[in-house]
Amino acid sequence: MIAVSGLDEPQELSSAALVRSFNTCFLTSECTQLVGGAAEPFYRPATAEQSAYIFFREDFIASALHEVAHWCLAGPQRRQLPDYGYWYTEDDRDLVQQQAFFTVEARPQALESIFCEMLGVEFRPSIDNPGAEIPGHLLRDFEARVAACRSQFVRKGLPDRAQRVRRALTALALECTA
Repeated sequence: MIAVSGLDEPQELSSAALVRSFNTCFLTSECTQLVGGAAEPFYRPATAEQSAYIFFREDFIASALHEVAHWCLAGPQRRQLPDYGYWYTEDDRDLVQQQAFFTVEARPQALESIFCEMLGVEFRPSIDNPGAEIPGHLLRDFEARVAACRSQFVRKGLPDRAQRVRRALTALALECTA
């Protein structure tokens, strides 16, 4: 749980509250549900019988916000593919694979940073490759790309679904401070 600062005593923001907020906003309109408790994050597209599912790790709010950021940026075709059609390589990526990861992750992590800030959740850029020996210049380049994408979102505005998530998060933060 994350403490959300309010007037007197902050309420605790739980991943369950985040899930309820997201699902209230998007289950009917977008046929998409946010689900915690997964061993690994994963997006399962909707079928004729079931809504789409955005699975996030355990009860980690940052994981939920990260996965929601990917969903916000995925176009209609990508939302029809498992995990949006992205490749995923387990730990121990080589430098070429890691650079490809950095290329596709800058925008989602920039959006995640905005969502985290709204809820008072600490944001840290993720390399998603624990124990990897990544040269410092590549890490700095990635962090700079995340910051540049974030600045662009702030300047130009958020995409439609991200703006709707932002409104839901604002309402959730207000609920926690009431």
